[in-house]
Amino acid sequence: MSIATATERVFNFSPGPAVLPLAVLEQAQRELVCLPGYGMSILEMSHRAPGFLDILASAKRLLRELLAIPENYHIVFLQGGSRLQFSMIPMNLLRGQSGSAEYLVTGSWSKMAVDEAKREGKVNITWDGKATNFDRLPKAGELKLAADAAYAYFCSNETIQGVQFATEPHVGEVPLVCDASSDFLHRPLPIEKYGLLYACAQKNAGPAGVTVVIVRDDLLARSQDSLPGYLNYTNHVKEDSLYNTPPTFAIYLMKLVLEWLKDEVGGLTRMHAINQQKARQLYDAIDESGGFYRGHAQPEFRSLMNVTFRLPSEALEKEFVKEGEDRRLDGLKGHRSVGGIRASIYNAMPSAGVEALAAFMREFKQKKG
Repeated sequence: MSIATATERVFNFSPGPAVLPLAVLEQAQRELVCLPGYGMSILEMSHRAPGFLDILASAKRLLRELLAIPENYHIVFLQGGSRLQFSMIPMNLLRGQSGSAEYLVTGSWSKMAVDEAKREGKVNITWDGKATNFDRLPKAGELKLAADAAYAYFCSNETIQGVQFATEPHVGEVPLVCDASSDFLHRPLPIEKYGLLYACAQKNAGPAGVTVVIVRDDLLARSQDSLPGYLNYTNHVKEDSLYNTPPTFAIYLMKLVLEWLKDEVGGLTRMHAINQQKARQLYDAIDESGGFYRGHAQPEFRSLMNVTFRLPSEALEKEFVKEGEDRRLDGLKGHRSVGGIRASIYNAMPSAGVEALAAFMREFKQKKG
């Protein structure tokens, strides 16, 4: 059986599970059979063994450092992805509250979150981008929230539509809750503006299987004992993410990604600058095409993580995807619900991959335009 090498890797533009830093994959490869100093693989290690407890503590410490998370916030690692958080959030934060939950519907993922929240209590759609096919986000002054709202929920980056909040929406004193799954750790965040923030790792922070939840003390206090055990945030905080057997290998890989961000990239400010530069190359190729490529998002709301666009016909889009694959540019097909093209350029996408895609876009337009 032949063994693939790093030189055979494609540029992976998949929206998730997505590209991981090559240095992280290579370190995991070296340590897979035997984690140094512990005599066994992390895949075999008990979640209560000193080796894994060190990994867990390091992952939490690195997150606090990178995001400057204050002490009145707790970090837990869960399973179940966004789908579970769509339910856990209203279960823990809406039950027993007099006000409604306010939701900003900016694309497919926030719409799914609303549908689940409605099962738990009163929900108000504060803003809905459906009228313009989710090509923009609310502007200053467009949000009208009740002062007694239980929380305000938004998705910081909609992977399907390719729209992203560059800064936090203005919600006053209402606790802000965020699904940051697809742009987590892509820039520094003012965590003190958030009541709860969660992210599934498989877009930008690690492999599929682990979700990070960062929750503030006052919101954690809302969790009620009547909730099923696993669905109560308090249980996970009390047990330091060990209420059940956690996804140990996924947490280990996330720790490696966090180390890469800190030590090799140089932190989130530097990561943000790199992400802006990468995205600019693709949006320049779109804007210079004379309408051959049509970006979905209005320019001021464009995502740095998911660049979405259309070509003049579906036939050309299929040809674009196929020719891209021939050039080792993989995962460019848009989401099945909207079609088109989507290039996901998360933190770990190397600049060389973006440069190759931008060059291909210009060549393809010259041939077919």
